[in-house]
Amino acid sequence: MSDAQTQKVLDHIDADFDNSLQRLFALLRIKSISADPAFAGDCKAAADHLAGDIASLGFDARVRPTAGHPAVVAKSNGKGNGGGARPHVLFYGHYDVQPVDPLNLWHRPPFEPVVTDHADGRKIIVARGAEDDKGQLMTFIEACRAWKSATGSLPLDITFLIEGEEEVGSKNFAPFLAANKDELKADYALVCDTGMWDPNTPAITTSLRGLVYDEVRIKAARRDLHSGLFGGAARNPIRVLTYILGGLFDENGHITIPGFYDGVKDLPPDILAQWKKLNLTPETFLKPVGLSIPAGEKGRLLIEQVSSRPTCSINGIVGGYTGEGSKTVIPAEASAKISFRLVEGQDPAKIRKAFRDYVTARIPGDCKVEFGDHSMAPAIALPWDMKALSAAKKALTEEWGREAVLFGSGGSIPVVADFKKTLGLESLLVGFGLDDDNIHSPNEKYDLKSFHKGIRSWARILAELAALPR
Repeated sequence: MSDAQTQKVLDHIDADFDNSLQRLFALLRIKSISADPAFAGDCKAAADHLAGDIASLGFDARVRPTAGHPAVVAKSNGKGNGGGARPHVLFYGHYDVQPVDPLNLWHRPPFEPVVTDHADGRKIIVARGAEDDKGQLMTFIEACRAWKSATGSLPLDITFLIEGEEEVGSKNFAPFLAANKDELKADYALVCDTGMWDPNTPAITTSLRGLVYDEVRIKAARRDLHSGLFGGAARNPIRVLTYILGGLFDENGHITIPGFYDGVKDLPPDILAQWKKLNLTPETFLKPVGLSIPAGEKGRLLIEQVSSRPTCSINGIVGGYTGEGSKTVIPAEASAKISFRLVEGQDPAKIRKAFRDYVTARIPGDCKVEFGDHSMAPAIALPWDMKALSAAKKALTEEWGREAVLFGSGGSIPVVADFKKTLGLESLLVGFGLDDDNIHSPNEKYDLKSFHKGIRSWARILAELAALPR
């Protein structure tokens, strides 16, 4: 694409921005809460709305049934099979939103969007779904609209895949993906459900940590026991459990499970040097939540601890009497919930087995252990030399006037693993959310600047991706 064409598209985005905002507001007014069956009709309405909007851009857009809320599939070339001469991308987003509770903490009705002033003077869009994910989704739709309006065509082939169950775990998404994998082929996926480094610095998420979530239940006596009669003689499951959990870490913050770090690699030196320059400090990261001392692996940067290193977290412990007052018992059982965030090179199934072997080997006589099956997902990491990554970084840097940051996310987005496993696609994760957007909380917001420059950013990215060889 020529620079003149791209500039024409950018000019159109600026001139049409008020209309873009109204189109976003129309979507935000739909109460597409996927967790509550009472809003199933609203979820269908959101899917219909998006399909109609995307169809107006010349896409073959259909609302497709799943075992749960419907998905939207839209193809710019009528086939969407990735077999043409131009680059072909699969764009993913979700139209469902979180429940609004507690409603009394909202400053205004959550499905009546408004542009207002942030305390620091920024202009913000306030509504449920403003950032997660309707505002993010609409940045891409509006970029496509601008290309069509300003030039008459899109610079590459695009398939939209928009689901309605991301906020409830996407349990029906993987089967839908597998059942339709032939028509969803593309060169790579685009995901707009991530964030910026700060309000003025764009970012590309280059890795997502994987997840193993497990539950341990230790049982001893057949019933709770009187601690005066049995104390000192009877096994206490809480004591056994805390002894085992305490041994998961050494004095340097390393996880002691045998084989846990097998396959874990250090960052490339040039990337580590870039991360050092970002200067993520305890003052900026921990102080706002009332902490000051990093508790991860010693000898690692704070940004490594939260982005590129594997972790173990004890998420909850239950056992014995926890009510008001006192009750002197030795409980019959105790349980804990534990999660592991994994990085590239770690196999979730092997980590789960290693953890369970570690626990089982430390269970004393008179006790038995049970494990509860929960979720697993592998880590995802983009190749550092991926051409699409370089193209997107160039586009973002030009739009924002600051070099785009490449950094890893400490969280997990299971759909990205599904794209890799089922479709064989790498995913380019570009988003414009901010840490203070209150997603999943009352008064969710999306900076007006994020929405506007997000549209412009995607317009530039599409031009850069179109110039790549297939």
